[in-house]
Amino acid sequence: MSKPRIIKELKIKNSNINNKDLEKIFELFLQEIIDSLLNKKSIEIRSLGTFFIKEIKEKKQARNPKTGENIYVPKRNKIRFRASKRLKELINK
Repeated sequence: MSKPRIIKELKIKNSNINNKDLEKIFELFLQEIIDSLLNKKSIEIRSLGTFFIKEIKEKKQARNPKTGENIYVPKRNKIRFRASKRLKELINK
C-alpha cells in the first residue's frame, strides 16, 4: 500500500482531520522510526511487531557466484522486523 493510499484510508476512517494534518502526522511517525533505527534503537508497536537493527558479521572470504572470484564482504547493518504474536494470529485465522 502506498503512502497516499494509507492517508486516503485514514481520511475515510477519520473524516474530522484534514489531509495535510494526516500527512504531517504520518511523516512524523515514519521519521521517528527512522531516527530510532539510525540510533540503533528497536521500535516495538505492540499490535504490529518490532523493527530492529541486526549487525551482519564481516566475511573475510565469499565467492561471487557469477565470476567465481573470492571477495571480501564488510560487516553491515540490516533492518529486521519481527511480527507480534497477535499479528501472526490474525494473519493465520
